[in-house]
Amino acid sequence: MARRRNGRDVHGILLLNKPIGISSNSALQRVKHLFQARKAGHTGSLDQIASGLLPVCLGEATKLSGFLLDANKYYQAEFTLGVTTTTGDGEGEIQQIRPTDNIDRLKIDKVIASFTGPIQQVPPMHSAIKHQGQALYKLARQGKVVERQARTVTIYTLTVRRFVENILAVEVHCSKGTYIRTLAEDIGEVLGCGAHVSALHRIGVGDYWDMIDFETLQHHAEQGIDALDNLLIPMHTALLHWPQVKLTAELTYYVRQGQAVQVPRAPTSGWIKMFANDDRFLGIGQILDDGRIAPRRLVNL
Repeated sequence: MARRRNGRDVHGILLLNKPIGISSNSALQRVKHLFQARKAGHTGSLDQIASGLLPVCLGEATKLSGFLLDANKYYQAEFTLGVTTTTGDGEGEIQQIRPTDNIDRLKIDKVIASFTGPIQQVPPMHSAIKHQGQALYKLARQGKVVERQARTVTIYTLTVRRFVENILAVEVHCSKGTYIRTLAEDIGEVLGCGAHVSALHRIGVGDYWDMIDFETLQHHAEQGIDALDNLLIPMHTALLHWPQVKLTAELTYYVRQGQAVQVPRAPTSGWIKMFANDDRFLGIGQILDDGRIAPRRLVNL
């Protein structure tokens, strides 16, 4: 007997403003429950101590979540100078307290400048990266420390918003895989006083900036499921800057069969968004050497 599928088929992306104090997965499950969605996934975790933009993909949009994982990120953060912790954030135990009397804005600006561009980062133990199948943060809770390989990440801009007493407020535009906690710790060490992240808010992911909080979600849920669905944005917006083609009914049929098709005036290389004649999003394709478009990830709306 076939298993009954729970939830409804709802497709799109919700730009959630995750509050402080809950995990990304808890936030995801809450959204999934409100929308009564059968399928949902988020696009890269935000720590419990962090708030801000967490794009949640519902239904067929989960097929595109990997492209949002790869997107650049934008953060506002506060680093507490002179105090290091076991986790690199305010949740850990204090490891060391060092004076910050000799730290001034001139010294900060000089150090900040050295962290712009491609840099090497060693991922923190309190992260979701896996070692022999187990998340590092689980090993860290057991008091274990394993060797981690440094990774190259890119800090596109790092701007000082203010420096008052020992609190350094910054704005960061960075590549995927950047750990702001590690950035705070590394800057603190170069300054000679140590540091940890005391506040973190993600303000942007790729081209997404607007956010909806749970209070607004709950308000719309009370008005009915249609009001909730109106908060979703189309999944193809995750590929905003990709070129696109519109396929005739005949070409749409062949693409849906998994066949490569020849499309007049299509780009000559790379990835592409595909739409049907009635503007329905079909999925993504790749230009082959002979100029045809091969379907790579189709969505079923």
